[in-house]
Amino acid sequence: MKLLVVGASYRTAPVATLEQLAVAPADLTRTLDRLVAQPYVTEAVLVSTCNRVEVYAAVSGFHGGLGDICAVLAEQAGCQPAALANHLYVHFDAAAVDHVFRVATGLDSMVVGEAQILGQLRDAYHWASGADTTGRLLHELMQQALRVGKRAHSETGIDRAGQSVVTAALDLAAEHLDGDLTGRPALVVGAGAMGSLGVATLSRLGAGPVTVTNRGADRAVRLAESYGAAAAPMAELTTTLATVDVVVAATAATEPVLTREVVTRALADRDPARGPLVLLDLAVPRDVEPGVAELPGVEVIDIDRMATLIADGPAAADAAAVERIVVGEVDAFLTWLRGADVAPTVAALRGRADDVVSAELRRLAQRRPDLTDDQRAEVARTVHRVVQRLLHQPTVRVRQLAAEPGGDQYAALLRELFDLQVPQTSPVDTVPDVVEPEAVPPFGGTAGLPLGDTAGLPPFGGAADVPPTGGER
Repeated sequence: MKLLVVGASYRTAPVATLEQLAVAPADLTRTLDRLVAQPYVTEAVLVSTCNRVEVYAAVSGFHGGLGDICAVLAEQAGCQPAALANHLYVHFDAAAVDHVFRVATGLDSMVVGEAQILGQLRDAYHWASGADTTGRLLHELMQQALRVGKRAHSETGIDRAGQSVVTAALDLAAEHLDGDLTGRPALVVGAGAMGSLGVATLSRLGAGPVTVTNRGADRAVRLAESYGAAAAPMAELTTTLATVDVVVAATAATEPVLTREVVTRALADRDPARGPLVLLDLAVPRDVEPGVAELPGVEVIDIDRMATLIADGPAAADAAAVERIVVGEVDAFLTWLRGADVAPTVAALRGRADDVVSAELRRLAQRRPDLTDDQRAEVARTVHRVVQRLLHQPTVRVRQLAAEPGGDQYAALLRELFDLQVPQTSPVDTVPDVVEPEAVPPFGGTAGLPLGDTAGLPPFGGAADVPPTGGER
């Protein structure tokens, strides 16, 4: 089994393409089921945020798996696979592990080092586990990715500035409002994870009064009460817009919430002397209709614009420290995986030896019925001891060699030499729903090479169920 990552992000695709690819929560299970129903895909995790749409998959072949995943993504986007070719990136085996760990640590985020993506990965893993599309390979990969992400944030200062997509966007908004949001009335549209972060950040920056609106009024009220803000009905969106200077829009709506018509009516009732109305569109699909940016007196900052204007992020030393963590963890994961690959083959070899010994002992019992029970038991112990001693050093050595460069060949060689049939174990046996990163013990190793078969992988260690948490969006 091989690991494959196929996706698009703010680095490779405009917002319009990410909008097409985005998978709403209501469609996640269906899309995951569609992925694992493909001939070459056996496991799948789907990450869909405002900045990326990625599929992490266990596949039986690179080209077949790539074709299957691209077909599902194209179906989701409502286009032909060829139309996505220039926007998708592909990572295979060792490069796939490296990419997932970089995403988990925030190195691949628009705001380098932001921690929201770690929650998003945990949500994606939880959802895939609930949909029964995670097997042993992705279970271990995601557990380790969560642990590595938490390690990066706890051992380095990559997030010391408390940066996130929201804080970076509000920094840009402040530039259009005399450089300061203090005392500026603000509106947050949406009461999900990103909306909650928007309210918290606006409150911390001294903006106010802050108003929250959401399609579900109860969630808006609860969020507003948590930060001493006000809640307004979505039906009064136009009226509320006319009273604020900055808007954070982060809903899960499939159609624009801030349409040209709504914003035009709000501008008609708004005092232009207050400066521009700054709209931060952090949603994918977009919450702000494209034509709104053409209106006078409006500044729209969306994901596309942020990608070109955002600051560099953490200090180079912190980023370099996280890079070193990722390199070491990738090597360790691949080394463990190669070593684990040989385990079912060794078990099959020992099983074959036991079968041969049992058959010979039965033959001996037929030929020498005069042997006493004690004599037969002594013969059995002697034969088993001889076989175990003969197999001990070769099996220990093959485990050692399997963890070295090119080690994935040794299991295949053993299977060929002894004509061993290694059964494929169920990929979801003993796999818990989701774990906290700290519940996963570390593992050792150095060199990283292409992944091997994952049948018979031993678990890393303890696990505990946790509920999903808020992520980037």
